[in-house]
Amino acid sequence: MPEITVRTGGQAGDGIASVGEAIARGFSRQGLHVFGLNAYQSVIRGGHVWFQARASDRRVYSQGDGADVLYALDRATVETHVPDLRPGGTVIHDPEKFKVDPSELPAGVRALAVPTLEIARKYTSQSILQNAGGLGATAFLAGIPLEVLQKVLADSFGRKKGDVVDWNLGASADGYRFAEAHASPHDHAPSRQGAPKLLMAGNQAIALGAAAGGCKFLAQYPMTPASSIMHWMAAHATGLGVVVKQAEDELAAINMAIGASFAGVRSMTATSGGGFSLMVEALGMAGMTETPLVVVESQRAGPSTGLPTKTEQGDLNLMLGAGQSEFPRAILAPSHPKEAYTATIEAFRLAESWQTAVLLASDLHLSENLATVDRDELVSPGPIPSLFTVGPNGHDYLRYRYTDSGVSPRALPGQPGLQFIAGSDEHDERGHLISDTRSGLPKWVSERQRMMEKRMRKLTGLASEVPGPIVEGPADAPLTFIAWGSTVGAVRDARAELERRRRVTNLVWFPAVYPIDAGRLQAALAARHRTLLVEGNYSGQFGRLLRAESGFVPTDRLFKYDGEPFYPHEIVAKALEVSDGGGQ
Repeated sequence: MPEITVRTGGQAGDGIASVGEAIARGFSRQGLHVFGLNAYQSVIRGGHVWFQARASDRRVYSQGDGADVLYALDRATVETHVPDLRPGGTVIHDPEKFKVDPSELPAGVRALAVPTLEIARKYTSQSILQNAGGLGATAFLAGIPLEVLQKVLADSFGRKKGDVVDWNLGASADGYRFAEAHASPHDHAPSRQGAPKLLMAGNQAIALGAAAGGCKFLAQYPMTPASSIMHWMAAHATGLGVVVKQAEDELAAINMAIGASFAGVRSMTATSGGGFSLMVEALGMAGMTETPLVVVESQRAGPSTGLPTKTEQGDLNLMLGAGQSEFPRAILAPSHPKEAYTATIEAFRLAESWQTAVLLASDLHLSENLATVDRDELVSPGPIPSLFTVGPNGHDYLRYRYTDSGVSPRALPGQPGLQFIAGSDEHDERGHLISDTRSGLPKWVSERQRMMEKRMRKLTGLASEVPGPIVEGPADAPLTFIAWGSTVGAVRDARAELERRRRVTNLVWFPAVYPIDAGRLQAALAARHRTLLVEGNYSGQFGRLLRAESGFVPTDRLFKYDGEPFYPHEIVAKALEVSDGGGQ
């Protein structure tokens, strides 16, 4: 398959992400499938950062393995990334900054010296303009037409005009033509495939899905890697009719979201593991008052501050047990931006239908990295039905009425005849508290038991409504991968490589990790031969959940907890090991 991977590296503050995103957008505008990985540190300036854009005429689900073109802004980039270059690859560098000796390059890899600083000085004394020249040379080697690159650059400046725009367009053209005169495009550079594709990060897809799903209030305190959800919502708030509130902390954010939802507005908050840890008491209040709530939990490496700009799937146990005592919830786990869009819409529907909290389990790898989405994959959910009780019921209205499903009639607060009490204490059907002078008395002990059972009955309905496990690949494959969340992408790419090696596998992945319907789980995992659980945490948290819910234990495991995403070659190596008689 025609496929090319472009990597650029330097120090934080060098504009690495801007260069990488421009290349990714150039690919997507040619109708190619793209995955863009942004690897950065938690400091504003200094420290090594890099961006990788992978493009193909088929959908790619991860950053892939290796690179074909490397644009290096410093020597550290050469030393770090040259070993990953494939035969036929090229290192682009400025000889005025540092030299690259052919002897330090792998076999089949060459260096292209591009005078980016000299090009920049034609226009301005600002050295940052060197990136425009380097970007032009990189785009040529990657097979991106100059007119496409220039349109990307023009759009990135928005409505700005003047010297800065003209300088960047001129320098990029100079870099492009220099490479055209001294090199040729990479042999594997894919050509235009059709209509441009949308390029978005998981957080953008979540925010877009929230808007499509009827969200009208977002309260959030910024915390990497969830912050860009608020950035996108705030930028589009006026046009969408959404109120965005940057709260003073995570406690305020979730309580604001609960209050808005209680008043009848579809509401959301978003954070990472550290912020979610602060939210759990309020989450319990939403559980007791049976208030719908959507919470995005974008995981990063912990504990505590941990690695704030690195990824992990280590918060599943936290999401399962968040909040004191027990109350129903659902946890959805999209693996790709197109799934993040639909999962967010579904989260709002489930939260409102079942009057409970729905958690969207993302992680830094999904939240911040880029992938292409076809426009027809972003389907509008259509009109949103009202689930509120209306009209005067007088004293007959029971907000927490006992029902077979566990879902009681919900009314907008303050309506005549539909008044009710919603406290954080245990209560009867009308909402009257039983925690102070009544607890311990036989009648009210029974009431507590019945109310607890009513709430927990929602889990049965939720289990049947959340998306069940999905099987990809031949049913009789000798090796089955099990995965959830963003890890699914690397598994899909690993399966493609294994297929190239004539190794047959399949994949069982879970768009929802809780609650689990036992029947659908058994159907998905029945008659499997060897199973390989792939998770981005130390202890295999999802594997433990599967065992607790069904008794199923995977035969083999591959865990990763170094802050880096899975690479397909790591999964391929483990699959070959277990298939050839190894284990664990």
